[in-house]
Parts: sequence; C-alpha cells; structure tokens
Amino acid sequence: MPGHGLPGQGVPGRGLPGQGLPGRGLPGQGLPGQGLPGQGLPGQGLPGHGLPGQGLPGHGLLGVADAGAFLARLTRLDPAAPVRLRSTGPRTALWAHLPWNVLVTREVDGSGPADATVAAADLLAVLARGEDTLPERRDAQWRWPLPPGGGRPVETVAAAELTRLATAAAGTLREVAAGGLAGRAVGQRAVRDALLDHVALVVTPAEGPPVDVSQRLVQAVSRMGFLGPPGVDSPDPRVCVSGRWVGLSAPYGIAWLQSVKVLTVLPITSHPNG
Repeated sequence: MPGHGLPGQGVPGRGLPGQGLPGRGLPGQGLPGQGLPGQGLPGQGLPGHGLPGQGLPGHGLLGVADAGAFLARLTRLDPAAPVRLRSTGPRTALWAHLPWNVLVTREVDGSGPADATVAAADLLAVLARGEDTLPERRDAQWRWPLPPGGGRPVETVAAAELTRLATAAAGTLREVAAGGLAGRAVGQRAVRDALLDHVALVVTPAEGPPVDVSQRLVQAVSRMGFLGPPGVDSPDPRVCVSGRWVGLSAPYGIAWLQSVKVLTVLPITSHPNG
C-alpha cells in the first residue's frame, strides 16, 4: 500500500517541486463560522457512470496551483489514486480517498466538469503541461460515499497542536520500528495501524456529546499540507460533524472520516457453515 509512513516527516503545506505552493489565498475555507466548504450538493452519493467522452471537453479548473498542490500530495501517497471533481457554480471540489480510509477535499477556482472522476496522476500531468483537456474518465473507480451537506463546526483546534500530534505519532512509529515494543519485535504495519486508530484528541462542544478526533484525520491534514506552511497567519482548524462523519477543516482543505463503520450483513443461508 502506498504512503505507509506516518506524517510529520516534512513541512506541511509544501507541494512537490514545480507544483507551486498550495496556498494562493485560502481556497473556499473562509473565516470561522462561514460554513464548511467543499461539500457540493447535499445527498451526493456516487457519480454517474456515463460513457467516456460524454463530459465537458476541458477540466475547467482555474486554480491550477491549488489543484496541483493537492494532486501532488495525493499521488505521493497513492500514485494510482482517482480524484473526483464536483462543481458547484464557479468553484470545483477535488475529492480523494487516502490509503488509511480518510476522504480529503479541497476547493479551487473554476467551473469544472460538473461531476467526473479521473486518475489523479493524469490530471496532474495535464495541469503541468498547461492544458485544459479532461483526462479519460474513470467514474467507475470512485467507490466511496461523500459526507452529507449541512455539516457544522463544533470546536477550534490550534494548528500547532495538530502538528505536534502528527509529529509525535511519526516519532513513535520510528522508535518502535527500530527497537521494538517492550523488547519484542513488532511489525511496522501493526504499529502504524494501532497509531492510526488512536483517538488523538476529544473535543466537547457546548451542545451534544463529545467528539473523538482520530489520528487518521490528524495524519490526513498533515500529509496533504492542509495546515499550511508554518509561520503563516491562517485561521485555526475546526473539528466538524456531519451526520456520522467527523471532519477536520483546515485552511487548505478538509479531511473526513466516518465515525461508525458500515457493516455488510449477509443472509444466513450464504454462511459456509450453514
């Protein structure tokens, strides 16, 4: 699986060379209290599986530097990742699924192709060439539901605290991988999965139950550069909820995670033991 290491290994917010900095302004994030960006239309579901070539001839993205930074980070974590483009008016939300089961999104300028899924690496290459063509559509590769619209922020968290949590997790992974746990050798993947499942912080809103923020979300905003470069004056990230989803809304993007896994129940007659 690509992108096995935990984040905190590098400075957040710096894209790959040649992609430009991810922050030319705050893309659709607005100031705290102005709503949650990148949600698109409520009740999103899966994209339409039209035939290739039935969409608009171009990708329609004007925020090329912002989109390029998002795609560069994404393809570093998963070179084969698809990216879904969903347009709402003059802006387009880029959606992607990270290898540790977190959805990430960032809004950029441009009307986009309405709703289309393409290979992230293909779109990154098109943007690098300065072209406006939409790569071959791969709508069938998008298999994940999106969080419903109408989410609400419940608490603000300092960006420095999220960076500290991400860095601490990365340090723990390195220590255990090098010296084991209590003198016993432990597989790096087992340690990584345990760290990702750890509740990094708990926020208690004025109304409603406490909200657990998984390390998976912390790693997502760190690895994708959503916290921005250090020293830049930006709004602090916010913990958000939307139905069963918990999100971290940072200055340069949002990470979402379903708080309850959806289980598939098979008929009892299909059980191999009856």
